[in-house]
Amino acid sequence: MGGLSPLLFVLGAAIIWSTGGLFIKLTTLSPYELTFWRSLFAAFTVALFTRREGFGLNRMTALTSLLYAALLLLFVIANKRTTAANAIFLQYTAPIYMLVFEPLLYKEKFRSRDLVVVVVCIAGMSLFFVGQLKPSDIEGNLAALGSGICMALYFLFLRHARSREVNRASSVIYGNLLLIVAMAIVAPAMSPDGLRVLFPSFKNFLLVAYLGVIQIGFGYTLFTLGMARGVRSLQAGIVGYVEPVLNPIWVFLFYGEQPTRWAILGGAIIITAVIAHTLLGARKALATKM
Repeated sequence: MGGLSPLLFVLGAAIIWSTGGLFIKLTTLSPYELTFWRSLFAAFTVALFTRREGFGLNRMTALTSLLYAALLLLFVIANKRTTAANAIFLQYTAPIYMLVFEPLLYKEKFRSRDLVVVVVCIAGMSLFFVGQLKPSDIEGNLAALGSGICMALYFLFLRHARSREVNRASSVIYGNLLLIVAMAIVAPAMSPDGLRVLFPSFKNFLLVAYLGVIQIGFGYTLFTLGMARGVRSLQAGIVGYVEPVLNPIWVFLFYGEQPTRWAILGGAIIITAVIAHTLLGARKALATKM
């Protein structure tokens, strides 16, 4: 691995993450049963990979753990209620909320170009609610938006000085542990057969094992390896947009689910606006330094 470009680790992580929508669709488990098993595998895998850094816990880690747990659960619910394209594109509106919340949390200046990208992305988001929507589509879209808000707050609070005092993976581990406990209570209550959560079919077991061990655990490990080896945040952010592009493609190819034209247009607007904003910000920062 030593001779590989660190950016390939980030790209590999994004590709692995992009398979999440497909494997969630392929399971016949409820969102709560799926989340229980995926988190069980994910917590163990991430803890195994990061055990040398310890498992410290403070108030900020507790907060980021809650946010991480919420974004995982809401994303699964979104994928089960609406199309994978809607779920991933709306989750990736997170940068919009970061632009809004960042000045409030860290007293950073809100720039005019930030307002432009927020307005453009809101216009893109509105397209997901156009056309003939079933009640489940609206529920799924709202869950995906909630996942995006939680993701934004999760990354913003990871910037806090208290978050740097402990292993950054702690919030991933504790967030998944929280979901294991919560879903052990919720899943049986929401299932016609209360004990079904403990006995998934062999196919479902393999699917959730992949989601926990590979999609979350190995994907997270590849990403942190790339960042530790010098990948800049700008590079990681842009390469990371491979995930929302590939996610609906995998689902279309292997599951047959086709997103609406409005969703494709809305997703394209959101991704283009965020990448353009990121590149413009980096260019201005470079010009200021020179």
